[in-house]
Amino acid sequence: MQAAETLYMVIPCYNEEAVLHETAARLRQKYTDLREKQMISPESRIVFVNDGSKDRTWEIISELHAQAPEFFSGINLAHNAGHQNAVLAGLMTVKAQCDMAISMDADLQDDINAIDEMVAKYYEGNQVVYGVRNARDTDTFFKKITAEGFYKFMSAMGADVVYNHADFRLMSRRVLEELANFREVNLFLRGMVPLIGFQSCNVYYARAERFAGESKYPLKKMLSFAVNGITSFSTKPLKLITALGFIMFLVSAAAFVWAFIVKLTGHSVDGWSSTLCSIWLIGGVQLLALGIIGEYIGKIYAEVKQRPRYIVAEYLDQNAPSDPDKS
Repeated sequence: MQAAETLYMVIPCYNEEAVLHETAARLRQKYTDLREKQMISPESRIVFVNDGSKDRTWEIISELHAQAPEFFSGINLAHNAGHQNAVLAGLMTVKAQCDMAISMDADLQDDINAIDEMVAKYYEGNQVVYGVRNARDTDTFFKKITAEGFYKFMSAMGADVVYNHADFRLMSRRVLEELANFREVNLFLRGMVPLIGFQSCNVYYARAERFAGESKYPLKKMLSFAVNGITSFSTKPLKLITALGFIMFLVSAAAFVWAFIVKLTGHSVDGWSSTLCSIWLIGGVQLLALGIIGEYIGKIYAEVKQRPRYIVAEYLDQNAPSDPDKS
């Protein structure tokens, strides 16, 4: 029988005091079951990453570690770095201590029971195991339509994303080591992980309602996340601007020829409607094009500064390295 390997779970937390105790209790029971089945080693840990919370999140994480250090560890970021950076901070901090790592949100919407199958798929030789929703019954009509449209649009833009997959996934240490080579500041892990390659598979589960607390992704953040994903992994919007500019040039040339012919035949009539519509159309297209170009320039600006994506202020773990990764 193959020896049990070490599993570290990375749970990003931002103002999650309302759900943290329940999440910890359920994960602790799951780890106990997995250890009894000899699917994971006793060195396996559940790592909560505090992403600059303003409530008692870090205090609770510290208490959990003090009460059960054989189960719980904690990472405290120096400031709020954002969800994707918090996930990456946890993965990069634990990559030298684990054989495999699972990232999962703290709100208990992802099915904890799917962890068993994820680990089993890892032992079958898969280096990446994606947690994929099998339905969107718990979503509102608006969220369902926009989410499905997001994945289809991302695919159309050339980004290799797994349909209905968020950030619930298992990765081997080898994959984590390769992920460390991706140095971009504008993170979109759903697009980055598939780029790494290696053998992968999907595990399907039913997503539940949030157990407690409020969603950390309102509409404004969801739109920002979508724009970041598209502009981080595709230059097709810039190519579309070029194509649109060429089409507008052809339309303008045709309109010029038509106006010249009308003038020569003496049928020209002074009017403002067509002129006004043309000005608004061209002006709108120009502003849209400038906005898209500006989005890319802004990302270039952020990348060239090469600022740290996160800073680990404190790492609570029995086997923690003396100098955790700060990148």
